[in-house]
Amino acid sequence: EGVTEVLAYHTETLRDKFMEIPCSEDYDSHKRFEGCTPRKCGRGVTDAVITREEAERIRRIAERGLSLGGSDGGASILDLHSGALSLGKHFVNLYRYFGDKVQDIFTEEDFALYRDEKSNQEIFLALKILPGKSQSEGSIMAVVAHNISVSSCALSCHVGRSNLNLENVVTYGSFDYTSLLYLSDYSEDFGGGRFVFMDTGSNKTVEPRAGRVSFFTSGSENLHRVEKVHWGTRYAITISFTCNPDHGIGDPVLM
Repeated sequence: EGVTEVLAYHTETLRDKFMEIPCSEDYDSHKRFEGCTPRKCGRGVTDAVITREEAERIRRIAERGLSLGGSDGGASILDLHSGALSLGKHFVNLYRYFGDKVQDIFTEEDFALYRDEKSNQEIFLALKILPGKSQSEGSIMAVVAHNISVSSCALSCHVGRSNLNLENVVTYGSFDYTSLLYLSDYSEDFGGGRFVFMDTGSNKTVEPRAGRVSFFTSGSENLHRVEKVHWGTRYAITISFTCNPDHGIGDPVLM
């Protein structure tokens, strides 16, 4: 309810679109890393980072991995970094739970594609981050969370909640930037499931498109939610970045 502006339609191809917005006060209350901690805040969308073919390959990785589990309600989650996989009402570590069977599901090529850094570089450029300096200069962003989520009507169309994303407010300080890579198309693969920025008096939405990357600073200036999926299946990868190297996670490897 209340979506009054579409920032990105699924029918259009965007090279780069960035909207600068005032930063919240969140950034004043935790340790700053000069050259990385947001001083310029906003949200952006681009269709020029990942091709639709690459998105389809990643989606097939997701489908194979999620075939091992699945949530009893809400979105199913697969995190190849930590091994976390939705299974019923709980999470299991797929590397320990399935053992050698994992090597029949994934290949080294799958992992290389999954940890590709092109989307990271796009965020660096859009937010004027300066990669490549030493950690003492504080300009290195590290991945702090990286997971594939799938929402289908079978899982969520009867779940009566707005899915307001408040982890920005609750756990802010552990990550500073967030990006989403969409692996399926709004209105073609699923209905509902749009990404909504909850601005005062004027909600704004992004319509998913396979290969589209949406990214934003992770403070309360970008409170958001995802619409309920009414039909079909919605695939997306969420990648959260931290300026604090102590909170970073390593790249996944085939165990």
